Formats: sequence, C-alpha cells, structure tokens
Amino acid sequence: MRWWPRPIRWQMLAGLLLLEVLSTGLFALLLVRQQTREEHARAQTRLSYEARSLAIQSSEALLEERPGWVGLSVKMMGDSPTVTLAAVTDPAGNMLFLSRDVADDLTLSPAERAQIPQMRKGQSKCFTVEGNQWECAQQIYTGNDLRGIAWVRFDKSWTHEQLRSLLRDTAVFAIIWILASALLVILMARSIARPLAILHRGTRALMNAEEDTRFPLPVSVHNEIGDLIEAFNRMVASLDEQRSGLNDTLSLLDSMLANAPIGLAFFDRSGRFVRVNQVFADLTGAPLSRHLGRTLPELLPQPAAQSLESAVLRVFAQDAPVRNLELSGQRGNSDAANRHGAWTWITSCYPVRTAHQQVRWVGVIVLDASDRKRNEDALRKTEKLAVTGRLAASIAHEINNPLEAITNLLFLLINHKPLDEMALNYATMAEYEVRRVSEITQQTLRFYRQSTQPGRTTLAELLDSILSLYQGRVNALNLRVERDYDPEIELFCFAGEIRQVFANLIGNSIDAAGNGARLVVRARRSRNWSDPSQTGVRFVVADSGCGMEPEVRERIFEAFFTTKEVVGTGLGLWVSHEILMKHHAIVHVRSRAAHPDYPGRSTGTVFEIFLPDDAELRKLSNLEPLAEVIAAGGVQSA
Repeated sequence: MRWWPRPIRWQMLAGLLLLEVLSTGLFALLLVRQQTREEHARAQTRLSYEARSLAIQSSEALLEERPGWVGLSVKMMGDSPTVTLAAVTDPAGNMLFLSRDVADDLTLSPAERAQIPQMRKGQSKCFTVEGNQWECAQQIYTGNDLRGIAWVRFDKSWTHEQLRSLLRDTAVFAIIWILASALLVILMARSIARPLAILHRGTRALMNAEEDTRFPLPVSVHNEIGDLIEAFNRMVASLDEQRSGLNDTLSLLDSMLANAPIGLAFFDRSGRFVRVNQVFADLTGAPLSRHLGRTLPELLPQPAAQSLESAVLRVFAQDAPVRNLELSGQRGNSDAANRHGAWTWITSCYPVRTAHQQVRWVGVIVLDASDRKRNEDALRKTEKLAVTGRLAASIAHEINNPLEAITNLLFLLINHKPLDEMALNYATMAEYEVRRVSEITQQTLRFYRQSTQPGRTTLAELLDSILSLYQGRVNALNLRVERDYDPEIELFCFAGEIRQVFANLIGNSIDAAGNGARLVVRARRSRNWSDPSQTGVRFVVADSGCGMEPEVRERIFEAFFTTKEVVGTGLGLWVSHEILMKHHAIVHVRSRAAHPDYPGRSTGTVFEIFLPDDAELRKLSNLEPLAEVIAAGGVQSA
C-alpha cells in the first residue's frame, strides 16, 4: 500500500489512530443504537403516563363539573418540555381543549381518527403520526360514561438533544483518548524506532560495505531490541573475523597460485578456462588474459588438447581425479619449443567441489617434464658414450701391448745387417706408422685416465696431442692449422680436465669450419687484464667457419643446448664451462655469422681463455674427477 507510511513510528501511530477511530466510531454507533432504543422505550412510557395523567385529571375535573380545569390541565401538560401538543376531544374526535392555537391542530388527522375505534377503556394507545411523531391517547371516563379522549404528542427534539449531547461527550472523550494514545505511541515509538533505525543503518552499511559506519553499534535501550542490537554486533564481529580469515586464506591461495613453480589452471563444465597462473601461461606461450573464456583446443596443439580436455570432462562426469597424464607436443611460440622444439607435461586433474558437494570446477596441475625428458635422453646418450669410452680405452690398452711387440720387432728388423735398402725403407715406414698408432692409443688412454691431482703441465705437449688426435679430420677438410705457442710454457692445472676443454673447443671449431678453412690455436704468457698482479696463460682457439647467431652465442654454455641435432648432446661446452670456472678462468667469446645484407663478410668464432697459474688449485685436489668419458662426449658436443 503506497499510502501507508514506511517508518515504524508513523506506522504505529497511524495504526493506533485508525484502530481508535474505528473502535470509537463503532462504540458511538452501538451507544447511539442502544440509547435510541432506550429513549424510545422511555418516551413511550413517559408519553403513556402523560396521556393517562391528562385523562385522570380531565375525569376528575368532569366529576367535579368543572370543565375549566380540563383546559387548565391541557395547558399545563402542553407546557411540559417533552410534549409538543396536548388536547382533549369528545368521543367522536371533535376538539374540545387544545394546548396551543395552531390551525393545523384544531382537527384530528385521519391517522388519529383511525386510532379511536381501537382504544380500550383504561389503556393508553400509542402510535406514530405524520412527521414520524409519537402520540398517545387514552379515553376519559366518569364512571362508565365515555366523556372524551385525552391526546398527548411527544417532542422528539428532546430525545435527539439527549443523543446529541451523548455523542458530543463521546467525541470529546474519543479525541482526548486518541491524543493521549498518540502521545504515548510517539514516546514509545521513539524508544523503539531510534534503536531500530540504528540497527537498520548498521544492516545497510554491512550490506553495502560502507567504510564510514563504525561497529559495534551503540545500545541505547535495555529491552529485546537492545538484545537484538547486541546480537547483531556479535554477528558483525564474527563476520569480520570470518572475513579476515577468508581474506587471509584467499591471499594465501592467490600467493600460492601466483608463485607455485607448477602450472595451475581451472575449468568450468564447458571446458573453458576460468583461471590460470603465470607458470601455466608461460608453458602455453599465451598471455594470461588470453586464456580466460577459451577452450584447450584454442591454445594447445592436438592431440594434447583433446587428451587434456577429455580428462577434464571425465572428472566432471565421474567426480574422481585423473593423475599422471603425460602430454607432449610441439609449439613454435612457447619457450620450451623455442629452446628444444618439443615439450612434455605431466598433468593431474582433480574436482573442485562447492558446499553442496557438487563439482563446480576442475583444477589441472601441470608439471613441465621437458627438461627431465631431455635429461633422460641425454643420460642414455651419456651412458652410451661412457660405455663406448670404456670400450675404446680397453681396446686401446689391449692394442698397446702388441704394438710394443711390433715396434720391437721392427727395430730388430731395421738393425738386421743383410737387409737391403728397399726392405730397410719399408721397415722404417712401418715403424713410423706403428708409432702413430701407438700415439693414438696413448692419447685415448690419457682421455680416460685423467689425473685427480693438479700439477704443472707442458701446454705445448697437451695441445699437440689434441691436434694430432684430430689430424685425420683436419686432413679430410683440408684445414689450415696455425700453431702459435711456446714449447716451454707450463701451467699448474688439472691436465686431464684442461685437455678435455681444448678437445671440445678444437672439435667444435673443426665441426664449424668448411673445406679449406683456417684454424688458429694460440697460447702465450699473459696477465689478467682486470688484475695485472695475476699471471697465467691466455689461449685463443679461432676458426673461420660459419660463426654463431647472437641468440645461439648467448646460450652455448647451457646444458643440453645443441645445434648439431642428432649427433650433439649439449654437454660439451657446459662441462667445459664448469671446468673453466673450477680453474677460475676468464672466457671471452666473439662470433660472426653470415648475413644476407652483408655478402662476402668474413665469418668465424674466437674463444679467448685466460687460465691463471693458480696454486690455490691444490685445495681442489681432493675433489672427485668429472665423468670418466666426458671428453669423448665433449668432442661431439656444442
């Protein structure tokens, strides 16, 4: 009802006023009915009495034969405040005496004449005449003789005045009662409405999260409303505590989601992303905002997207997690694909339930197993290389014994006197080739049997042995090898590990060089340019091969990074870098690759290494050697 007031104070006041007005009106109506009925009865009784009294007085006056007294009695009866007309007629209805001289009242009306035959001796006859007036008549007897009829007409204005007076008193009482009740309601409503208004403002502030409302709310009354406000304050305090705990939990979950080292994603029942973390976005190679509202086939390649989407829908259907689902694929725009061309994920899907134990979302945990997969592949290759290295060392060791016997036999043959000149030349050539074979076996054994103690090493001998190892490939490619080092240079180092470093560098240079290219190996005494007090040996291994692009050059020391596709393991330069850091070396790399905008520009790569002559390496003498056959793998690495 739009016309009904909204504030509880005015509702109470309007309700009370309406109730009191209706109750007072009903009371007045019942009172008027009752009083009207009673006044009617009293009026008839009074009117009958007055008619009887006039009849008796008239009868006595006639008995005394004093008719004038009859007129006097009529006059006195007409002066009564409740009588409008008094009259005496003869038995036929002719007017004899009248209380007032009014022309209309000089004769009886037809209604009055109609009552004459119905009259009985000693009984008053009351009836209603024209104008809704009450009238009563009674016969006048003197003895048994009917001498006339006494007529008395009642004044209804007197009754109406009584009723009006009663209504006025009732109205005054009702007004006083309504005003007193309204004042009481206003005072009571004030004590009720004010705390309710405080409670209402607090409830609205709680709903709208208004900052300017202070809790707890003041308690100004000590009744049920005060208890309600105190209960509301306790509820707000409990909500604040729960909200604080919820915010802490959400902050914790957000922090875990943002900083977890694994990919996390959540899907709705239509298989669309509802939330992901940055790690998952990095794995897919798409921005965070691009995931929301999209499906897996829009972001992942097939069949990985279909497999993961089927797992998500299966969790929704069966309400059971799916664990350790392996996915793999190729993506050109992901980091994993850019580095290695392929990725492998281990995923697990689990249901996220609501309070009604219904699966609302499905969470997906993604662990990037690409590096582990590549490590496993590299480990298998390394194991193969290790086995090959051990086999090569065993073969070299077994070959070395008969080679010594052959060398001795050739020596005896050369010194045999009857040998002619041609046979002597053949025997000398055979001895030279056997010595070459022996030297190759010795170099192979040196790679396998690395020293575990640092010592002073002749670098010229070390470099010559490595170059002699690659002499076959150098001759096949027709490379121009330039050696520039002092035969007497020595360095305190782990000889086997340094041999492995330069074997990797020279092998990579040979791999990068084309037919007729240039290979420079240089070593000389030098100082650390940053600390001139530190002495050592500066090495340079340079080639005029194809060179490296800048993005390749930045990652050459990363483990498992290779540009040799099938034959490379990505371990050679990584191991070499670890060895150089162990020797406190300083490495500079410069490279230039071919560019279509600059045709004819020279290309190549230069590795410059400063190895300090550091006696501190004695402290590292207790370290375990690196893998047995790292050198064998290093020759093929890069």
